[in-house]
Formats: sequence, structure tokens, C-alpha cells
Amino acid sequence: MDLFDVLNLDGLAHGLANLSMFPYFDMAHYIVSIMSLREQPGALLVSRVSPLACWFSSMLFCFGGAVLSSIMMAEPPVAPLSNSTNVLLATLIWYLVFYCPQDLVYCCVALLPLRLLLSGMKEVTRTWKVLGGVTQAHGKYKDSLLVMIAIGWAKGAGGGLIGNFEQLVRGVWKPETNELLKMSYPTKITLVGAVLFALQQTKYLPLQKHHLMLIYTVFTVVNKSRMMLTGSSASPFAAVESVIYKTFFAGYSSYATITGDVKKATIDNGAINGTTCTAAAKESSENGAAGKLNPICPVNRENGSLKTKEETENCKKTN
Repeated sequence: MDLFDVLNLDGLAHGLANLSMFPYFDMAHYIVSIMSLREQPGALLVSRVSPLACWFSSMLFCFGGAVLSSIMMAEPPVAPLSNSTNVLLATLIWYLVFYCPQDLVYCCVALLPLRLLLSGMKEVTRTWKVLGGVTQAHGKYKDSLLVMIAIGWAKGAGGGLIGNFEQLVRGVWKPETNELLKMSYPTKITLVGAVLFALQQTKYLPLQKHHLMLIYTVFTVVNKSRMMLTGSSASPFAAVESVIYKTFFAGYSSYATITGDVKKATIDNGAINGTTCTAAAKESSENGAAGKLNPICPVNRENGSLKTKEETENCKKTN
């Protein structure tokens, strides 16, 4: 590509393509993943109640993409765990993040400058995971663009895609958090990367592989850093998503009318019920206050008991 030659970026692209992920970048991936698990609601309690469940969840966070892609490729799902060095490294980081005395490791890594650096390194590993999944699928299914996209997506964002299963390990069931129902930013950016690398592998995208790796890595690192520094969770694809949705999926249909009417009726019923409950509560409180202001007279109570006694005697005489 001429632009890379003009800007002298070809050497940088080759250097990035030849960069080794082990041990530093893999370590950053494990640290950020396990910290993300620790910050899940209830994760600390699980780590005290069942360290084994906590460890298994951590391994799913670290190796979930490789496990999911292996299942999709009809390979043993435990194959990613056969690398003892990586598993031991991830286990050591898991222990330090959850059980280090005084939480020293977590407190140090949670500092913004260090966490910013580690998150950027993790984004670099995302490029290699997506490319590895696409290349793996291309080796078996050379003409299947969909399979390459699916495997690259699964390998790069598998930890999020199997999030419901990971939650079950911790005793949590939240089907509404399914990534397919509401995608998070990492899942979206990984899907975009899988599409780009699949198009490049099939020659539909006129870019060299190392050039695309540099462009994609720079974009993910810069955007992740921007989101962390500004505290924003807005997706950079929000405008495009909105246009696509309104153009292709938000057309008029009888189903949309029905659901809109049902939603409106539900809101109206909720408002009426709320008003009724408020009025009933007010009336009840007023009655209670009136009861307190007008207590039952002891004389009336005695008259009532005398009347009951007389009726009982009359019944006996009649019998």
C-alpha cells in the first residue's frame, strides 16, 4: 500500500505482525480478564465460598474464546487448557488478584495509568485472537466467509459470548445479559475485526495482512483508551447501527402496532393501578386516624354484651 510506504509505516506493521504475545501481552490479557471477573456482582463472595468455582470462572474469562472456537471447529474443548504454562500463569494471576494480602495486587493494577496500559495490551491480543480464528477456519473452509467470521468472532470474544454459562458456574442465571441480545463494545469490535480479516483472507479486501493488523490494532487501542479516559461507554458504531436499524428493521408492521398498543395499555393500567392504590392507601390511613380519634365507648361495649346475654337466656327459655 502506497500510503504505508509514504508514512514509513510498513516496517512498523511488519514489526507488529511479528510481535510475540507470550508472556507480557498474555499476562496483560489474564490480568484484565480476571479483574473484570472480580468486579462482577457477587464474585468476591463466590471466591470465599467456593475457590474452585471462582478459579473455573477465571479460566473461562481467560480462555473462553479458545474453548468456544474449539467446540465450533469440532475439536476437543479442553485443548486450549493443554498448555500448562499459560494455565499456570493465569492461575497465579487469579490467586494474586483475589487472595493477595491487603489486596495489594488488585489495588496496584486498578490504578488508572497501569490499567490503561494493560487494557491497551489486551486489545493487541484481540487482534491476534481474531486473526488466529479466521486463519484456522480458512485452513478448513477456504470458501466459507460465514464460517471464518464466526470462528474469528468466537475466538476473539468467546469470554463474553459464553457469559451465561460462566454465570451459571457462579450460581447466577441472567438470560437477559446474553451478548446476542445486547452486544457490548468488545463483542461488536471483535465482530467487525472478524469481518475485516475474513474479507482480507478471501481477497475481497485489497489490503495486506500486516497492514490490516496495524490499522485494526491502532483503532482498538486508541478507542479503548478514549473510553477509559473519558468514562464513556458509547459505541463508536452507534450512528451506523441506528441508520441500519431504521433503514432495514424498523419498518411499519402489524406486529409493531400490536406491541405498541399492548405497551401503551400496560402503561395506562399501571398508571390507573398506581392511582387506585394511592387513593386506597390514603383512605385507609384516614380511617385509621378516625379510629384513633373515635375509640369505642366502654358503655356501648357493655350494652352489647348485655344484649347478647339476654338473647342467650331467651333461647334457653324457648328450648
